[in-house]
Amino acid sequence: MRKFLRNLWRIITTPFRIIFWIFRRFVQGLKNVGSEISSFFADEVEDAPVGDALSKAWEHPNELLVHIDALRKHLLRVVAALMITTALAFTFFEQILAFLSRPLQGEELVAIEVTEPIGTVMRVSLLTGVALAFPYIALEVWLFVAPGLSRKARLWGLLAIPVATLFFLGGMAFAYYAMLPTALPFLLNFMGITTIPRPSSYISFVTAMMFWLGVAFEFPLVIFLLAKLGLVRASFLAKQWRLAVVIMAIISAAITPTVDPVNMSLVMGPMLLLYLFSVLLAKIAQPREI
Repeated sequence: MRKFLRNLWRIITTPFRIIFWIFRRFVQGLKNVGSEISSFFADEVEDAPVGDALSKAWEHPNELLVHIDALRKHLLRVVAALMITTALAFTFFEQILAFLSRPLQGEELVAIEVTEPIGTVMRVSLLTGVALAFPYIALEVWLFVAPGLSRKARLWGLLAIPVATLFFLGGMAFAYYAMLPTALPFLLNFMGITTIPRPSSYISFVTAMMFWLGVAFEFPLVIFLLAKLGLVRASFLAKQWRLAVVIMAIISAAITPTVDPVNMSLVMGPMLLLYLFSVLLAKIAQPREI
């Protein structure tokens, strides 16, 4: 009888014991994660010159293989995240394409080549997937470089992830709401020639403009972090403005799908303003001279 009651009690209490075991493992996992995060931010790396670090890596190539293996794991996770977000964007392709086509003001996209619709679908889905996965991509980049940074740099890098996401989305929004409504009427009716937009050329133009403007909007944040860490100074950026203009002109020519000066100026103008804003941020962030 006692054995029967004991077995019955075990059967009745099994769900509660399972729940308690899961809860205990969950709490233990949180404690482990908390201790790892605490030690991750508490540990200070040894500050060594670049030449010494390179010579050490040359003498001990196995240590370099560890970093390469870590990079491989981060890249695999990034690719997996991009596949998920791109697949999610693919399911809402029609709504996204309709949104991107609004600046045409009623003009319909007419495909000429057989493979144009497929290329358009993939380009739109990939751009949307990158935008959705951008916070996670930034987190993986931070996780890869953080072990070699100081505690101050790790904290600033972690805090920069949400700001970088806002800057990237802000650059894409600026391209969509400010640049495209100005550029498209001029381009579609240049010299009185009526243009029928094709999906491949239009989507390539829009996605390239939005993506690279989003990347360009990250420049002030990068300069702010470098200045905060004492790696760059506002005076140096101000003195090199001529070189910066040349570099931005080259980048603008590479970004724009056409070679006309109108599209180049549409990209180069915001980049010049971002450079000036970066100089101001560097002035604010750089350590004060005693």
